[in-house]
Amino acid sequence: MSKLKITGKELRAIGYPEGPVISIAINVMQKNYRHHGKEEVMEILKRVLESPAEYKGDAVLALIAEQLLQTLRKAKGDNTGRAGISLNNSGIPFSIFGQEHIEEGAMHQMYTAAKLPVAVAGALMPDAHSGYGLPIGGVLAAHNAVIPYGVGVDIGCRMCLSVFDIDPKELLKKENYFSKELNEATLFGSGKQFDHAADHEIMDRPEFEALPLLKNLQGRAWKQLGSSGSGNHFVEFGVVDITEKDEVLGIDAGTYVGLLSHSGSRALGANIANHYTKIAKQKRRLPGEAANLAWLSLDEEAGMEYWISMNLAGDYASACHHIIHRKIVKQLGRKPIRMVENHHNFAWKEQWEGKEVIVHRKGATPAGKNVLGIIPGSMTADGFIVKGKGESTAVNSASHGAGRLMSRSGAMQSITENALKQELKKYGVKLMGGGLDEAPFAYKDIEAVMQSQKQLVDVIGKFTPKIVKMSARTGSDGDGAPHKMWGNQVREDAIGE
Repeated sequence: MSKLKITGKELRAIGYPEGPVISIAINVMQKNYRHHGKEEVMEILKRVLESPAEYKGDAVLALIAEQLLQTLRKAKGDNTGRAGISLNNSGIPFSIFGQEHIEEGAMHQMYTAAKLPVAVAGALMPDAHSGYGLPIGGVLAAHNAVIPYGVGVDIGCRMCLSVFDIDPKELLKKENYFSKELNEATLFGSGKQFDHAADHEIMDRPEFEALPLLKNLQGRAWKQLGSSGSGNHFVEFGVVDITEKDEVLGIDAGTYVGLLSHSGSRALGANIANHYTKIAKQKRRLPGEAANLAWLSLDEEAGMEYWISMNLAGDYASACHHIIHRKIVKQLGRKPIRMVENHHNFAWKEQWEGKEVIVHRKGATPAGKNVLGIIPGSMTADGFIVKGKGESTAVNSASHGAGRLMSRSGAMQSITENALKQELKKYGVKLMGGGLDEAPFAYKDIEAVMQSQKQLVDVIGKFTPKIVKMSARTGSDGDGAPHKMWGNQVREDAIGE
């Protein structure tokens, strides 16, 4: 008989609450019931869930029962001594762009976020899909409060484009050369670290010494500096097409070689998000559907610590991109004529109707008046260099990409290797790494998404992928969520979140 295998997804499906009890239950059952049938084991777990008090004296199942009882006590407020926080009956109004492209789950999450007592303004972008707390593609302005899951787990996930005055025909003529440069410039894969740490001033920041959490993360952050992670993160060469010169971008009309990267703050950001989300949930108990929207006030110590840590993680993510681009620039022997970059998982202090607010853009691009940004498509679809119009109904924001059309598991089940190969051939794209869950078919039509946000941004340039480097596989647990809690742990590659 094969060894017992249980997943967190299966436990959640029968009613087990998110948290440490899931990993405890898996460990207990796989250790003590490893030769039992799965149906029998799941039936036992159901009985423990229904009546945990009856199993407090069980030699094996007591660990699961105690954790369930503790979770129940916390839910009732017995251990916190804090009153629950109610949502407003009617939420703040918010604009929805490209509603026909947005799934119901993301809409529901945004309506829930709009009912938070601290909510001031909001908007939903056309690439939106369900996430944790605030939907991916959700924008929320809050009064004196920051929501860790309103930023996302991959803090500072961002785009960076370097434009080179090189004839794009060189990408085809010297494809092996450019491919080699991508392979050598960074590392892909969850948990990957360099043997020799890169040198960058970000690692000398005093924040690492000021906060114990950051100090403990500094060593690993150094080894991951300049790496790219997994999931939808990439580094690629492509063709930049500028049809006419824009005064803000400052590039003459023509075609150029572009180097485009997408990644975030790796384990540093994930651990910051995980740590302060726990604190936020302890401080503010919200109804179940809003639990992941717990916030920290900037007037309290934990709120200021998160704000400091979030900004450090954002700068760290930027440094990772700059190291990658710097390596390739050195090898090319050519300096870029322009660099365009932007965060899309972050929170900013901005003015709204004469007052300072905290604007969370989770999978959304800043699009204030004349603010430049990059909105990518997929491994074959065009990306766009954009200039914000400062549209107030969108809280000065735009989409951060095409957005997922299929969950990761759905893509893996419905897309074939042959279909992907044919699509790459059709568009003349060389792919290194990349899984079926990142195939172009898994994403919405970027042209339709851009059409839905014409009032938010002007398109001033186009990027067409040609040589794409990604991780071979994601670490997703396969249910379409950008990240998952594994007991007390959170994945360091918050895929898209």
